[in-house]
Order: sequence, then C-alpha cells, then structure tokens
Amino acid sequence: MNGLELAERYFFGVGFPALREEFEPYVGRLAAGLVGDGSECFGYDDELSRDHDWGPGFCVWLTAEDFGTAGARMQALIDRLPGSFEGFPPRQTSSWGEGRVGVFEISSFYRGFIGLDRLPVEPDEWLMLPESALAACTNGRVFLDGPGEFSRWRNRLLAFYPEDVRRKKIAARAMTAGQAGQYNFPRCSRRGELFAARYAEVKFCADAISMAFLLERRYAPFYKWMHRTVKSLQVLGDWLHREIDSLVRETDASRKEAVIEEVSAGLIQELQRQGLSDCASSFLPDHGPAIQRTIEDQGLRERNVWVG
Repeated sequence: MNGLELAERYFFGVGFPALREEFEPYVGRLAAGLVGDGSECFGYDDELSRDHDWGPGFCVWLTAEDFGTAGARMQALIDRLPGSFEGFPPRQTSSWGEGRVGVFEISSFYRGFIGLDRLPVEPDEWLMLPESALAACTNGRVFLDGPGEFSRWRNRLLAFYPEDVRRKKIAARAMTAGQAGQYNFPRCSRRGELFAARYAEVKFCADAISMAFLLERRYAPFYKWMHRTVKSLQVLGDWLHREIDSLVRETDASRKEAVIEEVSAGLIQELQRQGLSDCASSFLPDHGPAIQRTIEDQGLRERNVWVG
C-alpha cells in the first residue's frame, strides 16, 4: 500500500468518524487529503521511504474563521487518534518533516509553499515561485472538499503560469540549457575540467526536463523526482526520459555530445511546433530571444532573456 492510499483509508476509517462525532457542524465545511512535501504525495514512496515522515496521517484544511474557532481543538482530537493502522506503525516524523500532516488554515498552508497568503496575480509574483514548490502544493490527493475553497486555490495553481510567464521561463531555459550542454560541456570535457563538465551535463539535463514540463504546462518536481516524472509527460516525456538516461549512463564524451545535440534538436522541434520560436538554428540559445519576442507584456519582453 502506498502512502496516499494509506492516508485516505486512515482518514475515512479513523479520522472522519471521529471528526464527525466531535465536530459535526464543521465536517461539511472542511477539506481533507494529503498534499505537500514527501515522496508519498507524488506516489513515489517505497520501502526506503518508510524510515522517516511516512505512516498513517492526513491533512485537514479549514477557512480562517473555522480554523480560529476550532483548529486547535480539532488538532488535539487528531493527536489522540490511534497511530497504528491496518498493520502499519505510527507515522515516523523527522526533525525536518514536522507539519506535513494535521490541521491547517488554507491560506497559511499555501503560504508555506508560495510565500503569499493569496493567489499570485502579477507576473513578478509568478516568476518568484519555484516550480518544485508549485508541484508540491498541487500534488497528492484531496479526499473531500465541502466548501471548495481549498480546491479553488489548487485549481488556479494547477491552471499553470500565465502564458507570458511561461514563455519567459521557456526562453530562459533555452539559454541556460544550451549554454550548459551544447556550449560548455564539450569545451570543459576537452580541457579535462571534469567537475565543470559533469556539472554542465547535469545542468543541461535539469533545464531540458524543466523546459519539457513548461512546454506541457506542468510543474517540474523536486530534483530527485524530475527524471522519473518526466516520463509521464504526453509530448516529450518517454523520449526525453530515455535520452537523459542514455546521456548519464554514457561514459564517452563525444557520444555524450551527440545525445545532447539530439535532445536539443527535439526540444527545438517542439518549440517550433508550439509556435514559440521561428528561429531555424540548431543552437538552443538562439531560440531564447525568439521566444521572448512573442511575449505580450512589454516589461517581461524587455527583461534579461537569461532570467526566468
């Protein structure tokens, strides 16, 4: 049983009956689920994951008014629930994993990820939000949401960056991925700068994966799940997953260069297919300015193309 399934079974088997008994006026006004940090929220937990921050538990999200009147008492009730469930031991919480389950006020929960107690509006507010943080606060599963307020936040964030912001970020990825992979990797390899070459290779992989997520309007997760998650993308996913795997397994620098060029060509083809770039170059950084010219917002369009 994975962590999301365990959380849902625990909530409906233990948590919801107790909440309904002691907080009947509130049960139609709360949201519950498991969303946030941790491999189980992405469905990636395994035996290794169970040594910390894993086990029976769930989140309850309340409006500010309900949290003020009932949040502390509801948390006290949840703290009294049986820790073990269906043969699984109590949740193991590490010193850095506190606050992943329990009772939350909705805006405070999201503020922990996006730094705002409201939904972002301005381009700069969206640009400052890390993709991995947005992936974390929109992952997992919502078991129920009576008033729909938690889902209103969730659905707006899942609707993705505003289009100009998306294009700004894609333009920046074209610059940095191409610089790292097509330009710096071969130069560092030929100079024998092995650390720099390996860093450039990994930087290229990370930025290529990030671009693929942006092209599909999905948020890239925390780095250790980026490669496995890219496989789920509809457009470039399976192909890019194989190409990245081939690149990191390869030991010959010249063959690595060939894979980097293949990945770059595939990304460029998708940029052109989506109408984001009309540039014919095979060098990714040449596409950054072309993409940026398609941005409608003048302020964003005139910014440094490398930043996004």
